[in-house]
Amino acid sequence: MEAGEAARHPEGARSLGRALAGPRPQERPGYPPAPGGGSKAEARVLVINTGGTIGMVQDDKGLAPEANKLVSSLKTMPMLHDEAYAQETKLNSFHEFPENTLVLPVSKQNKRIFYTILELSPLLDSSNMTPEDWAKIAKKLEEHYEKYDGFVILHGTDTMAYTASALSFMCENLGKTVVLTGSQVPIYELQNDGRANLLGALLFAGQFVIPEVCLYFYNKLYRGNRVTKVDAASFNAFSSPNLPPLANAEVDITINWETVWRASTKKKFRVHTNMNRNVGLLRIFPGITAAVVKAFLQPPIEGIVLEAYGSGNAPNNREDLLEELKKATERKVVILNCTQCLRGSVKTVYATGQTLADVGVIPGGDMTPEAALTKLSYTLSKSKLSWEEKRQMLSENLRGEMTVVPTGAKISLRDSKFIQVIAKSLSISSKEELEAVRDALIPPLACAAAKLGDIDALRAIAEMGGNLSCGDYDGRTPLHIAASEGHLPLVEYLLTSGATVYARDRYGSTPLMNAIKFSLTAKGDVDGLYAWYLAGADLKQTGYDGRNSLQVAEATGHKEVLDFLRQKQ
Repeated sequence: MEAGEAARHPEGARSLGRALAGPRPQERPGYPPAPGGGSKAEARVLVINTGGTIGMVQDDKGLAPEANKLVSSLKTMPMLHDEAYAQETKLNSFHEFPENTLVLPVSKQNKRIFYTILELSPLLDSSNMTPEDWAKIAKKLEEHYEKYDGFVILHGTDTMAYTASALSFMCENLGKTVVLTGSQVPIYELQNDGRANLLGALLFAGQFVIPEVCLYFYNKLYRGNRVTKVDAASFNAFSSPNLPPLANAEVDITINWETVWRASTKKKFRVHTNMNRNVGLLRIFPGITAAVVKAFLQPPIEGIVLEAYGSGNAPNNREDLLEELKKATERKVVILNCTQCLRGSVKTVYATGQTLADVGVIPGGDMTPEAALTKLSYTLSKSKLSWEEKRQMLSENLRGEMTVVPTGAKISLRDSKFIQVIAKSLSISSKEELEAVRDALIPPLACAAAKLGDIDALRAIAEMGGNLSCGDYDGRTPLHIAASEGHLPLVEYLLTSGATVYARDRYGSTPLMNAIKFSLTAKGDVDGLYAWYLAGADLKQTGYDGRNSLQVAEATGHKEVLDFLRQKQ
């Protein structure tokens, strides 16, 4: 949209500002200037240290967490702290928590990651972790959400899968990367897995917008609510039985963007901490008595995860057992059915599985017991929902915790005639080669569609498996382009399709910054600019074309905007 045309549509700019206003990050103090005027991209990551083996030391009773030791130790490890760069840039002079802030060496992506360690008190062995501790972690994420690009949570391995699952539900409308990690051996020991796990978690949290609660361990990034601990003595301690890893970090980092979960909402990030503790896990076993089941289902219990055999089966010749389950559901106790198997899903294939459904037990699909339990705790804590609505919510895929089999026809990569033509000309036939062609073509195609305001083209790209948060050669995403051009309907479509507002182009600008500089300023929206100013926006920052808001206003001739910006300079 040209400047003259923008001036004729001030209401569109105001609407665009409102559409983007929800999850805008504040401008963040504390970045040191790059030496020699360098232009390396920078990111800030908050590391929340909850305890766990990674920071433990040996005492007379065995391994135990030691407070105020981790930061000083990490500063002596070159792979985790570039002391020369910290001294050269006078890092301690620029950060609000100088003693607890470190900086990684430059990554392959030519990025500097600064990370600050926030240590919770007391540090915990994860066996002592409770829902109150989950709430403490969630509140720290909420408190610091606008100040950092990503988050790493150091945690013990024994209950890490429970915490990862719980936080995935507690963090509502998440738009940034949250990574849990830890180790099987303390980071201070000669042979350990803590250094590699911490480094990998920092690289993912600082370099990529993967808006999920993830778990990083042994070179793999998993969806947090899909993992379970499978080995107590191996560095390869976790498995995601029913979902491939989101990413692999080996010689190169490879991300499976098709698998990444994106919240289709424009709502502001918030945390829900009032989890319902009246829940439990009950495992069916041969010979289990009705008395045991009855005792387990008594008040104050409000919901249980029933771990059944195989694909969700239980004995159908035990009327006493089934009667207790039926009585419980009639008392509005919610029963969620999961399989005892490591891999697989609950299905009503067998008569023994249908029997449970007939007495009111809800199929839990392929959820892990950890995900099922924390989802139950989260759902039952929603006091404004009816019992029927809670049951329905448990059947829905809230955070990618379960596989939902699509109904009806699904467009495949080979259905795209455009991609087929390209593939034919390149003599491509395999699925992997087709995906490589698609991934190379989608960024410029999607950005071109955003420039034109072509929603139909973007929908087609999404249907063929395209990532609408992909960046072009300058790192600019379709949302950057749509925000700069003032295409409100397109901005709304991208936001509700999970496009991230936190992606930074090579110049460090987010779509939100572009909306301020190139849409609100060009269209003379003083109210919108004032709102961003109050929210902490730096109106002096330049965009990808080297101009700041004042220069854009001078080019468009908006006197009110010029007066406002000059007043705030």
